[in-house]
Amino acid sequence: MPAGLFHENYRTDERIFQTWFVRVWLIAFLILCAVFPLVASEYMISIMIEVGIAIIACHGLNLLTGFTGQISLGHAAFMGVGAYTSSILVSHGAPFSVSLACAGAMTALIGMIFGIPSLRLRGLYLAMATIAAQFIIEFTIRRWDTLTGGVEGMYVEPGTLGPLHFDDRMQLYYLTFVLAVAVTMATKNIIRSRSGRAFVAIRDRYLAAEVIGVNLFKYRLMSFAVSSFFAGIAGALMAQNLEVITHESFTILQSIDYLAMCIIGGLGHVLGGFFGVGFWFILERILEVVNTTLNTAFPDHVTWFVSIREIVFGLVIIWFLIFEPDGLAARWRTIRAYWKLWPFSY
Repeated sequence: MPAGLFHENYRTDERIFQTWFVRVWLIAFLILCAVFPLVASEYMISIMIEVGIAIIACHGLNLLTGFTGQISLGHAAFMGVGAYTSSILVSHGAPFSVSLACAGAMTALIGMIFGIPSLRLRGLYLAMATIAAQFIIEFTIRRWDTLTGGVEGMYVEPGTLGPLHFDDRMQLYYLTFVLAVAVTMATKNIIRSRSGRAFVAIRDRYLAAEVIGVNLFKYRLMSFAVSSFFAGIAGALMAQNLEVITHESFTILQSIDYLAMCIIGGLGHVLGGFFGVGFWFILERILEVVNTTLNTAFPDHVTWFVSIREIVFGLVIIWFLIFEPDGLAARWRTIRAYWKLWPFSY
């Protein structure tokens, strides 16, 4: 009976999908995602669009925080840059494919600018610098009325990509699905590359990484650029999904939410984005039902239930930090390893 994976060369050892079993389940999962909108309601399709956007955003943040060790509390603001860039270009007649690429490129540029302090700052100090980026970008969106619409927001014209028209939820779902798969594969391949190994080396021991020749400034800026590029793509998709965007769509609370998803899913794990986003959205739907039930049962005490979501999510984050600091992805790896060798675990 086989009791593990055995490789005879580096090529097989570096394969993303190690066994046929994993490939079959992956293909089945992709087929399920492809046929999902054909049988699902409009509401469920909208939820899955939000899930796909969150996965793309979490991959970017995980690459920066989980793999490079650079804390960021301004991720939602970078998504706002991508959302407004894409929406402005589409409103001026640019093809959506061009606006999507420009949204990622512009956000990457802004991310690199705010990532410059990362050479000198780490930990809490870098977190404060990214909070400053959050507030600066929010302030710019509010005050640049002629470009962004200011506090009144901006109407987003539906984009088109060939036969796809994104005022249709189903077609927007397929675009989000394809981009989520592409970003996941890109993230996985980045981590397997020379740059990805440099990111991990910087996260684990930045002084040792510098001694062995890793250019800290180069790779930290690269990490900010790639992370922000993914955030810009997610922001452009979010703009298409919301149809009307304001600065309130990209606040620091959203940035904290994305960081919490990465923590729950598992920092430094590609699967962490999927687990964290899935857990977050399922718990959020459960809390919506609980909140509605409590408001109906106790209408005289509605104010008591206003902060249930914040309290529960805060407790969940604390629980994960104390009892499961490596997140759900690490727990999944442990469970998979156990059943792979069961019943002969020795």
